[in-house]
Parts: sequence; structure tokens; C-alpha cells
Amino acid sequence: MSGRIFQSVVLQLRESTERAVGVIDSQGTVIACNELSEIGTQWSDAADLIAASGTGIVACNGMVFKPLSGWTAHFDYAVFTHGTDSEARLICSMAAVALNGARTHYESKYDKSTFIKNIVSDNVLQSDIFVRAKELHFAIDQPRVALLVQLNTGDPGAAWETISGLLPDRQMDFVFPVDNAGIAVIRQLQDPADLKESELLARQIEATLTSDGETTCMIGIGTTAHVLQELAKSYKEARIAIEVGRVFETEKTIINYEHLGIGRLIYQLPTTLCEMFLQEVFKRNPIDALDSETLFTINKFFENNLNVSETARKLFVHRNTLVYRLEKIKKLTGLDLREFDDAITFKVALMVKKYLASRPTRQ
Repeated sequence: MSGRIFQSVVLQLRESTERAVGVIDSQGTVIACNELSEIGTQWSDAADLIAASGTGIVACNGMVFKPLSGWTAHFDYAVFTHGTDSEARLICSMAAVALNGARTHYESKYDKSTFIKNIVSDNVLQSDIFVRAKELHFAIDQPRVALLVQLNTGDPGAAWETISGLLPDRQMDFVFPVDNAGIAVIRQLQDPADLKESELLARQIEATLTSDGETTCMIGIGTTAHVLQELAKSYKEARIAIEVGRVFETEKTIINYEHLGIGRLIYQLPTTLCEMFLQEVFKRNPIDALDSETLFTINKFFENNLNVSETARKLFVHRNTLVYRLEKIKKLTGLDLREFDDAITFKVALMVKKYLASRPTRQ
């Protein structure tokens, strides 16, 4: 955001008040003020106080400060007014409204990051994307991909700054928060045929964020958007990847939408249909009739591609013992896991059961 936009607004405020009104950045440097002699002054102590206080008005050094709205929890700009009385607070609040309005107008018209954020948030009409892209000299047909970094623990503001540092080209790649713990990453692909480029970036982001030992996250990867209009779809896929991954890929922290497989289909089914499916598959006994040891055996059997000998070896049991267990499962459920069709049915049923357990109220 150019300081001259702020300067234009605060100079107009001189007609309404004799108080000094200005703007500082996140480092405490005055970048705009209707008292020109104060531009360039450094107030780092005020910046620290504003960062710790949230969104309200704070007093420091005989002045009041109010952070301007931004995309991150950490402020990037704050308006100030000389004085700490009620009039100073009123002027500061009114100046913040005017400056936020000017900032929003500037960003919506000239800022590429805001343009991209509006696209992925579905806040711009499809018919307007081409026009706005042309005004911003933005390539329409450049392949891009959306990633969503969902923090489980850690500071969102610090994470945003860290990821931004990994993608320094602000004309090609974009990073912005989408909620309290989510950070969207829009990456322009160098080689759209290289399917591993997105996953390499995701691993780099995860390794950097988690290096402090305090931050944990999940990263969803959408499919390639070959034109600008497809970015919203790629972002939604990245979000779905995380949601589905929390159910079916609990051991993974990086989930690619293209690798979700049948879990993606199950996730979109209504719970009533899933319940009917389980009732039809397990007519003899409900799936809950299987104890934890039996379910562990079944999962190991699937992990070893229905290979009896290999599964017995991994379970440290005799082959005949495993065959006996599989026969017992067949009697209980009517499904012979050594038969491919029955094994597929059982595998899907286990996934459906897991889905229902995670989303008991979803219809």
C-alpha cells in the first residue's frame, strides 16, 4: 500500500481538525501525517503496544493509536492522533474509518493480492475477472495452484510472514489469511506437467513452519488452475482435501485433492444413505459386532494387499491362524475378504463407518 494514498487522506483532514493525524507502519515509522515534519519519525514502543493490544484504541507518548483493518491478526498500519482526551479518540476513530475506506478502494482497484483473494473467495463475478485482470496487467492463462495451510497450533501472523518469506515474488505468488487459522497460498507453476511441484512446495512450507517445534499444520493441495477463473475451484479442492484428510488420512499432514480417491466420494454422501449402505452390507451382524482385534487384523490384511502369508508374517501369527480368523469374519459378516469383490465392499464399509463417526450430524 503506497504511503501517498494515506497522505492524501490525512492532508484532507487538516480542514476538519487542528490535531496532528497520521499513519505509522508495523515498525512504528510515520509514513503519512498532516504535520509534514513528523514523517519518518520512529515510534517502535507504540508499535509494540499496538501489536499487543488488538484492535482497540491505545494511548502512548501523549497520543492515541488505532490499527487499521488488515488480513492478519498482526497490524500492518495504525492511525494516530495527538492527545489522549475524548476528542482525540473520536478523531482517531473517524480517521481510521476514512483511511480504511481509502485503503480498500486502492487495493480493490490496484492491488493484485486483493484481486486474487476476491477470486478464491468468490467475491468477484466470473465475467469481471477478465476485465480486472486486464486492468492489472495480470496473465489469465498462466497455470496456478491453490494450497491451504490450516494451523493446528502456532501463531497465524508469524506463519503468514514465514510463508510470505518463502514466496518473495509478490507479482506471481500470493499468500493471505482466509480465517483465524487458515492461510491460502496461490503459486504460479513453472511446469504444469510436473505434478510434484505443488507437493514439494507443501513439504517446504511444512518443514519451515514446524521447525520451531511449536507449530503444527495440515496442508491441502488443489488441482491445477489453467486459467484464472479456475482458482476458486482449486482453492475449494484444497479445503476439501484437508476436511477429507482429517477423516480418512489421519496420519498424513499433506493431502492432495487428486489422491483422495474414494474417500472424496464418500465425504459427499448424505449420512442417511451411508447408514442404509451399512445396513445392507452387514445384514447378519452390524459392523460394531467386530472387536478391535478383528478390525486390526482386517486392516493389516488390506495393508498387505489381501496377501495371507505376508499378513500372517506381519501379525506374527501362523498362516492357519489368520485363515481361521478370516473364516470367522466370513461367518459374522457374510463377506470373504479373500475374494476381491467382498474385500472392496468391506473396505468401503469401513470408510463409510469412519466417515459417519466423524460427522454424526451432517445430512
